[in-house]
Amino acid sequence: MKTTNKFAGVGVLTAIAASLCCITPVLALISGVGGMASAFSWMEPFRPYLIGITVLVLAFAWYQKLKPRTAEEIQCDCETEEKPPFIQTKKFLGIASVLAFLMMAFPYYSNVFYPDNQKQPTTVDATGLITLDLKVEGMTCESCNLHVAHAAQELNGVTKAEADYKTGTAEIKFDPSKTSEDEIVQSINATGYQVAGKEVK
Repeated sequence: MKTTNKFAGVGVLTAIAASLCCITPVLALISGVGGMASAFSWMEPFRPYLIGITVLVLAFAWYQKLKPRTAEEIQCDCETEEKPPFIQTKKFLGIASVLAFLMMAFPYYSNVFYPDNQKQPTTVDATGLITLDLKVEGMTCESCNLHVAHAAQELNGVTKAEADYKTGTAEIKFDPSKTSEDEIVQSINATGYQVAGKEVK
């Protein structure tokens, strides 16, 4: 049974590792340490393998827990008649499995941690806005998109900010009388992602 517990622990750890590149930007937002947002983006290529390991490890743990017991194991249980510790129960393994799957699915619901602060221009005519297209390095998932957009939206004068990790780009609309291209670039670079190029429309 102790082996099952170890497998459950390994399953949770690999699940966390699989989504660490997406969890870190949210932790950076919550803690206010923006520069660490892209710290684990290098792990993104390993995500499918980590998810596979998690599923295999948890499947094996459940197999160990649910497989028919031998006569010796039944006899041993009768002799001790002790209630097993919580960590050796199916309930614990179930909690560990749910936690692991929540961690693996994190990129799909991470947006709930980011405030929706798209701004509408109030004192500026929409024709006075500038669109800045940026090439951003280091984004690997939806959490990265949200973190880059959030960093830009925090600036006064930015009315819209969208990022796309698939293309490695961000589009920012802003009022040039309230903020500048350089301030936007600095704000995004402060998250740990790097602006590698820009174009004004």
